[in-house]
Order: sequence, then structure tokens, then C-alpha cells
Amino acid sequence: MLQYCGAPTHAPTMSRSARLLELIQCLRLHRRPVSGAALAEALGVSLRTLYRDIQTLIAQGAPIAGEAGIGYVLRPGFMLPPLMFGDEEIEAIVLGARMVTRDGDAQLAHAAANALAKIAAVLPADLRDRIEITGLIAGPKEIGGGVDLAALRAAIRSEHKLHIAYADASGKASERTVWPIALSFFEKVRVLVAWCELRQDFRHFRTDRIARLTVLAETMPQRRRTLLRLWRAQEGVPEPQ
Repeated sequence: MLQYCGAPTHAPTMSRSARLLELIQCLRLHRRPVSGAALAEALGVSLRTLYRDIQTLIAQGAPIAGEAGIGYVLRPGFMLPPLMFGDEEIEAIVLGARMVTRDGDAQLAHAAANALAKIAAVLPADLRDRIEITGLIAGPKEIGGGVDLAALRAAIRSEHKLHIAYADASGKASERTVWPIALSFFEKVRVLVAWCELRQDFRHFRTDRIARLTVLAETMPQRRRTLLRLWRAQEGVPEPQ
């Protein structure tokens, strides 16, 4: 029996690019040859169309072994860059990149723009055009002030402690040594999630209230992955899908 590969059966409105992607996904799920009839049924196309799609993928460099009447198998390790994303996945990536370009620090915004350009460069022409004409727009930025988010992100990645000068909502100032584990991007604020040595617990610090930060040479005594899992459990935050 052919494993479910994500393609709806008998979906005449599916674009050819999306269908080729689903065909690759179907083949990836199987180590042994899969019959053309089973693949055609899973994709909701005729056997003739399936054979034509197989030949298209082979012409684009996909290492598909097999033949009509015997079955097809995709050799492991293959990636086909132009077909990595479906229509809605492209929209999600475009919107996410545009929001990061709008809300991130200068380095993150530049990285998002570069990533989107790289994705567009390997997409088929019909999908590349959809990046330009998509109706998903990131609204104007309403955030300002605060410390350099690039420094915060670097400390999170390297798992180094931070020393911060912080003022709470009432304006009371304090000096803290914290273990940074995440940076939350809300609509109008950015919040650093960290273990606070002063409070011996997880705390949340608005970045616009951090007057000064210093990345310390000392690394965190626990791995960030472990701390993030503990914070999620404590706050009731579900694991990302």
C-alpha cells in the first residue's frame, strides 16, 4: 500500500509544479519501487500524466530509477531545489521574510532579504512570479528604541551569559546577570526570555527597557535546549511544530 504523501486524491486544480513536488515526496517515503498506478492514484492524475511527470523530473536531474510496469524509486539524498515548496509554503515564507525584514535588526533584515532572493532564484518561473505579486503584505513598523538585537541573538546562539541594566514598568532600575534562551517578537515589543541569577527563575525582559548589555565570556552552565524546554513547560508554551 502506498503511504500517504500529502497530495489530495483527484485534485485537478493542483499546479504542475506542486504536483511534481508531491510526486517527489511520495517517492521519498519508499525505499522500494512504487508502481506508476499507485503513484497516479495518490496524485489524482492519469497514468499517462504520471509517466510524463516522471520523465520531467528525470530531465531536471532527479535520480529516479525504474520503468513503466515495474515501479519507480528515488535514490536517497536527493534534493530538487526548484520544487522544495508548495504554493502556500511559498506564501508563508514570503510573508515571514517580509515581517522579519520589517521588524528585525539590520543584520536579520538583510539575512531575510537574501534568503528570499535565494529562494526566488531556484523557483520555477510560475512560482517565482507569485513572490512578486503575492497579496500578503507586512504592515508598517511601529517599534523603536532598545538595545542591539543582533548582540542578543548572538549571545543566544553562543549560549553566553549577559549582564544587563534593566528598568521595570515602574522605572525601578536593576543590574542582572541572565542566561538568554529566546527572543520573542510581539507586535509592538520584543521580549528576552532568560534565566535570571538574581531571581533564580525564568524572567522576561522587554528589550526597549534594557539600557545596557554586556555579553560575558562565561557560558551558561546548562544547555539552552534544556532551559528552553523547562521554560516551555513552566509557561505552558507548546513545542513548535
